[in-house]
Amino acid sequence: MQQQQQLAAPTVAGLGPLERDLGDRSPKATAVTDGVLEASDSLWARAGLDVGYWECTPGRFTATRDGYTEICQILSGRVSIEVDGDEPVTLDAGDTLVMPSGWRGVWVVHETVRKLYVIVDDVATGTGDETALSASSIAP
Repeated sequence: MQQQQQLAAPTVAGLGPLERDLGDRSPKATAVTDGVLEASDSLWARAGLDVGYWECTPGRFTATRDGYTEICQILSGRVSIEVDGDEPVTLDAGDTLVMPSGWRGVWVVHETVRKLYVIVDDVATGTGDETALSASSIAP
């Protein structure tokens, strides 16, 4: 019996995330204030999973997470997250946010914000029925 050699998956590193060129900024489609621009760049993706960087200029925009969950860590800037029925939560560099599938809210970007994101597609993982935590239950 012949043994097959298994190749190692390549390592992907996102070095210098604050200096990384995310490409041209474009208008944020869900902005509720004028002049909100965003840019993003995928670092690594496969079926049902995407890891990358995103940046947005100050302003307000609506957001939904239908069909996928997003986990992100704020790398720079400051943003408040507003969800109906909850007190706003302000996030700064180093803070982490999980927006489960079905999440809806408003982002208020106070200072240009850059984040590392991980998007997990519900279809690929067979999930989507997680119980959402309220903003008030976010651990300090």
